[in-house]
Amino acid sequence: GLTKLPPGFLTAMPRLQRLELSGNQLQSAVLCMNETGDVSGLTTLDLSGNRLRILPPAAFSCLPHLRELLLRYNQLLSLEGYLFQELQQLETLKLDGNPLLHLGKNWLAALPALTTLSLLDTQIRMSPEPGFWGAKNLHTLSLKLPALPAPAVLFLPMYLTSLELHIASGTTEHWTLSPAIFPSLETLTISGGGLKLKLGSQNASGVFPALQKLSLLKNSLDAFCSQGTSNLFLWQLPKLQSLRVWGAGNSSRPCLITGLPSLRELKLASLQSITQPRSVQLEELVGDLPQLQALVLSSTGLKSLSAAAFQRLHSLQVLVLEYEKDLMLQDSLREYSPQMPHYIYILESNLACHCANAWMEPWVKRSTKTYIYIRDNRLCPGQDRLSARGSLPSFLWDHCPQTLELKLFLASSALVFMLIALPLLQEARNSWIPYLQALFRVWLQGLRGKGDKGKRFLFDVFVSHCRQDQGWVIEELLPALEGFLPAGLGLRLCLPERDFEPGKDVVDNVVDSMLSSRTTLCVLSGQALCNPRCRLELRLATSLLLAAPSPPVLLLVFLEPISRHQLPGYHRLARLLRRGDYCLWPEEEERKSGFWTWLRSRLG
Repeated sequence: GLTKLPPGFLTAMPRLQRLELSGNQLQSAVLCMNETGDVSGLTTLDLSGNRLRILPPAAFSCLPHLRELLLRYNQLLSLEGYLFQELQQLETLKLDGNPLLHLGKNWLAALPALTTLSLLDTQIRMSPEPGFWGAKNLHTLSLKLPALPAPAVLFLPMYLTSLELHIASGTTEHWTLSPAIFPSLETLTISGGGLKLKLGSQNASGVFPALQKLSLLKNSLDAFCSQGTSNLFLWQLPKLQSLRVWGAGNSSRPCLITGLPSLRELKLASLQSITQPRSVQLEELVGDLPQLQALVLSSTGLKSLSAAAFQRLHSLQVLVLEYEKDLMLQDSLREYSPQMPHYIYILESNLACHCANAWMEPWVKRSTKTYIYIRDNRLCPGQDRLSARGSLPSFLWDHCPQTLELKLFLASSALVFMLIALPLLQEARNSWIPYLQALFRVWLQGLRGKGDKGKRFLFDVFVSHCRQDQGWVIEELLPALEGFLPAGLGLRLCLPERDFEPGKDVVDNVVDSMLSSRTTLCVLSGQALCNPRCRLELRLATSLLLAAPSPPVLLLVFLEPISRHQLPGYHRLARLLRRGDYCLWPEEEERKSGFWTWLRSRLG
């Protein structure tokens, strides 16, 4: 509420460096007294938001150390160069929001150290003279361009590093920049939709070779895009790293941002037309940007995301979606998910309540490379917010219809699975289940029989054979082993057809007979290897060599040559049996005596 300042009050505060008087009602700023000649050490002075209309000639004569002067949003009508004669160290001058109908010639020539000047929201009329600015070291300039009835030349300092241009409403004419090249400009902001820069015969990269940050605010992009069928972004700037586009809500069609090899940050906002809204794909907005790391899309009319959009964005790390409605995440993203951005933020947006989005359930739960955050839980228009314990994936699954096609698919899949499983179950019932059952019985008998070293065997030899080989066993083997000396050996053989206990389970009979015999003799042929019981007896005899407490001797007799690939567990048999534990039955009569000699020696 200050309306005036006490005379010479700065003298009472010689060490004061910063003075802020913004938001008061000062109509005049009398800070210095010429009579005293005192000098203040003030470096920053803020008189913004007052009612200053005219500055006295010696307003800043006692402030030779001032570096920053803020006079924004006053009522200053004119400025002359003599006001700033004592401000030789002033670096920043901000005059935003003043009418400034008249500026003296070379009004900034008295500020040799000035680097930053802001003239936004003023009524200044640009002078066609190149020496209008006067300041030789000016690097940062913020300027509002007036509405002119005809094309004009915009004279600017050549070595600017930062330039902000605001265009008055209704401006539709071309502005020609002078000079033709800005070799040091790194940051450019253009606000307003009526600016049409005439770059002459050069392209944007020739006029702004060092540009790194470009902001286009309240702009429809029509002036920066080609007007053909491709509608590409014309400003191909090789060093551009950041691009921010805030549309005016009147874009007729999307403009494809592509061909910027160094771009790292891209924000596109308010590109959706208010009068004629249309849905767009990400491929229509973003093209080949190999170095892009952060992408922000806000009110662009985006409706769906697919894997094709990310295949040209290999370096993308962060994706932010704001104020987008009814988003559809296509199923192709599931396979592309390992290459998805590491961080995805869906802010004030809603997903389409459609079954096609339900694939997100396994992705959200299992993905370890992507962090996804959804701030708005209202998934559908008119839908209540989910509770704190609500589940996004389960909600999406609720929109998957249980149709007849789905039920038929599940039923046919179950039928196919059963048809595949039946042969496996049959094989397990005929082979592996009895085998495991027999091994379990051997293990139990081993526990019960520990320490029984004087065990008496009921049989000398258990003979395993199939029904097709029974004739050879009765005619050849039985007389040679059970016959009386000297023709036979007088041994007691266990033959399944003769000595198995009637009514007893086959597996139990096999296990008990093998454990009650000193030796197991397997008669093998092609028919025997196809018989489930013979294969079981061979597997069990092999396992007894390792599992039984008193393992029997295992002998193999081949009635015909058999490939080793036909034998179950061949490699284990090769490790357990010695070379003398198996023999081939000869067809020649003169060689049969050698076979019987081998068998007698092995039986002891």
